[in-house]
Amino acid sequence: MIEVREATGGDAEEITKIFRACYGDDYSYPQYFDAEVVRKLIYSDDTLLLVAEDRGSGELLGTASVIYSIGANSDLTGEFGRLAVRPEARAAGIGSQLMKERLARVGDRLHVALIDGRVVHPYSQRIAESHGFSAVGFLPMKLLLAYRESVALFASYGSDALRLRNNHPRVIPEIYPLASCALTNCGLDVDVIVDESAPSYVRHNDQFVLSEMETEGYSSVLRIERGRVRNREIFGPVRLHYGFFKLRTRNSQYLVARRDGQIVGAVGFTIDTVEKAARIFELISLSDEVIGTLISEAERVLREERGVEFIEVDVSAYAPRMQRTLLELNFVPAAYVPALVFHEVERLDAVKMVRLTVPLDLGPVSLTETARAVADIVLKGFDSQRIAPRIAETVETVSIFNDFTREQINRLAAVCQLRKFERGSTIFEANAPSSELYLVIDGEVSVSLGGRARLVGTVRTGECLGETALLTGDTYSVSAIAETDVEAATLSRDDLAALVRRRPDIGVLIYRNLAIGLGEKLRRADRSATAGPTAQ
Repeated sequence: MIEVREATGGDAEEITKIFRACYGDDYSYPQYFDAEVVRKLIYSDDTLLLVAEDRGSGELLGTASVIYSIGANSDLTGEFGRLAVRPEARAAGIGSQLMKERLARVGDRLHVALIDGRVVHPYSQRIAESHGFSAVGFLPMKLLLAYRESVALFASYGSDALRLRNNHPRVIPEIYPLASCALTNCGLDVDVIVDESAPSYVRHNDQFVLSEMETEGYSSVLRIERGRVRNREIFGPVRLHYGFFKLRTRNSQYLVARRDGQIVGAVGFTIDTVEKAARIFELISLSDEVIGTLISEAERVLREERGVEFIEVDVSAYAPRMQRTLLELNFVPAAYVPALVFHEVERLDAVKMVRLTVPLDLGPVSLTETARAVADIVLKGFDSQRIAPRIAETVETVSIFNDFTREQINRLAAVCQLRKFERGSTIFEANAPSSELYLVIDGEVSVSLGGRARLVGTVRTGECLGETALLTGDTYSVSAIAETDVEAATLSRDDLAALVRRRPDIGVLIYRNLAIGLGEKLRRADRSATAGPTAQ
């Protein structure tokens, strides 16, 4: 018989053995193999630590925790932490028992509970979903274990959390697919308003002097209300009003901006040197002018000077300008958490945005169906981040972008995917169903009727393939074969239609430029046919 109970000081040694069996000797936090560290967690008011005991043998087979203090004190937000079951005792329902007991014990203490589910196996994800948690995010390469391991983020709501939720968040278009998926998973109406026109905060680096905050700057920053008390655009588990020295003990740091010697703003971040991870948790400013400089400088310091590999920001779902600013600094929307933060008399949605400073390398990933749907949206955001610079490199030669502004190029790139084809491979065949347009970023493609025997033209860097079929909905009329290694951005019919509905200005330019490009290719094909086979 298995009994789940609260851990006592005498359990500490056995709990470390469970951790070692589950995480191995290369675990990034070997302090959890220290019984004294575990004992402190057992007696902490901020942590609930449970164990699963075999009443017959007295052996501890599993353990699980809840951390109450991941949000600000008033947020009532907690994390369901490490759930570890001895390998030989798995598949016996112990994980589910630990989860059920955790939920029963924290119901009155938390509005929002979060779980970081490991993705090397789907066990924790399945347990989370079976106990009412909903998939709301995918945080790639968040944990540093044997390698940087990704996690699937799940949320569960209790008490009045969702009844207190502030409706109609305003998000930039790049966040909308993730917000829609997360809200649906949580059983909520998709009430998000898409803000197409919100600009980013402009950087004025030459107007401000930035430095690390010392004790004498604390009182000056504390008097600034914007971003600290009102108009909060960034959320975090610690805030300036906790006290300067308490912030220091949490390995927190503030960069302050001065103009003409006066402090006009500050940005706070924490660094986990073990995980090589950081979190920007607060931004305070007298006006809009300094915000772009503070955020960009914090990102630069963390990336260039501190060697951080993973940067995370919880940004308000009602602050599209901040969302746009972070996106332009190569942050990607990775999670959308309804009602995450308690502010004044309501709960606010938050978007977790992630910046990776190392190449994306996921390693083994095993996800449940709902978690996979969220991960696909997040990873498409990372694809867009890679595509936009590649498209920008060839913008002057890409006819589809004639008369596009930089903002319009970025919007189109955000709905494209990047694909590579080896020399000699078939991109598509004649009479096959059509669903995508291909923009050749690099390489050369031959277009023919009935295989290579009837070559009708060549598509080169900066030109498109499949536009006729995309525009008409017909099957492909020709076959396309990579004559060299080819890199192409692909745009699906559904994504194009959705973009045009939201941005008619982009639609007008796309259809005009596609028509012009198609006409040029037809004229070139006619000239080739008239000249005869020797011209090929």
